[in-house]
Amino acid sequence: MLKEFKDFAMKGNLVDIAVGFVMGAAFKAVVTSFTGGIVSPLIGLIFNSDLKDLKYIVKEGVADDAGKVVGEVAVLYGDFLTNIIDFIIVAFVMFLVVKGVNKLKKEEEPAPEEPKGPTQEELLSEIRDLLSKK
Repeated sequence: MLKEFKDFAMKGNLVDIAVGFVMGAAFKAVVTSFTGGIVSPLIGLIFNSDLKDLKYIVKEGVADDAGKVVGEVAVLYGDFLTNIIDFIIVAFVMFLVVKGVNKLKKEEEPAPEEPKGPTQEELLSEIRDLLSKK
């Protein structure tokens, strides 16, 4: 059972998936940092606030003794928009990666072989059939 698991775990596809997963997680962190640090502030200039901080307050909260607002109910659409931007960037880059890999695979595939003529056995059978008709 242990040998079967080792064979399964060491298959090329599984290792490729694991590497892709780790790289995808790292890339997601880069995109999130880009969106939060560059895109959000630039879009926030339009709204005069940080994009992530945009929200629609459904119910006002009350400030407690420490000055923290409690009991507020709000729709955090700024955070949602930031995540949508993250998704679009990641999806576009993944599209480009898959397109590039498919192009490389297409170039690496050998050209299809020319169709071969009939085999020796087929020719002999054809000659036999022609002789038997006479």
